[in-house]
Amino acid sequence: MTVIAAVAASDAGRGPLSRPLARAFFERPVDELAIALLGCRFVRRWPEGTLSAGSIVEVEAYGGPEDRASHARSGRTARNATMFGPVGHAYVYRVYGLHHCLNVVGGEPGTVGAVLVRAIKPEGDPAAIRARRDRPDRPPMAIARLASGPGNVGRAFGLDLGLDGADLTDPVSIWLEANGRPPTPATVAHGPRIGVAYAGPAWAELPRRFGLRGHAALSRPFPAA
Repeated sequence: MTVIAAVAASDAGRGPLSRPLARAFFERPVDELAIALLGCRFVRRWPEGTLSAGSIVEVEAYGGPEDRASHARSGRTARNATMFGPVGHAYVYRVYGLHHCLNVVGGEPGTVGAVLVRAIKPEGDPAAIRARRDRPDRPPMAIARLASGPGNVGRAFGLDLGLDGADLTDPVSIWLEANGRPPTPATVAHGPRIGVAYAGPAWAELPRRFGLRGHAALSRPFPAA
């Protein structure tokens, strides 16, 4: 049984999970968690109290120190400390001094892991997100593209380092909710992670990127096979 099929089988009988997701949801192998997060609802409560939300459509799984593509490859540091647990928290980091990326900490007990959220499809016509993503010198962006790509997820939902370590099971600033419809093998595409050639072929070529097949919000297409 493939990892995708195993996730579909294990979650199919659960019915709607708690809202927000319970801590136990995140306590599973990180590849399985990545697949299970597809379709889950990410919710952002803005400082003024209003909400923005969207469905997760693309993710990448990263393991512990053994994973040469992972931030954990050199052990625990001040930057990646959140990735070492507990599960169910947000690991937010900054790249290139500009972009804030959202990760979901998870894994089995005694392991280290996180899932990078690469794309979210916002709900409705989200004014708060548009205010952060649309540019006055360009036509309005398609809703599906507002949070397509990990840096755009951070921009669209106003993420910053102050949210590193936020509890995703507690509906305060950012959290995750179930969608009641776990992904099936037919709906999940997979392929190598993006931008990790530095890890060497053995790790860079692993199929640890997952997405909803053919979705308009994917950051880039998956391999055809």
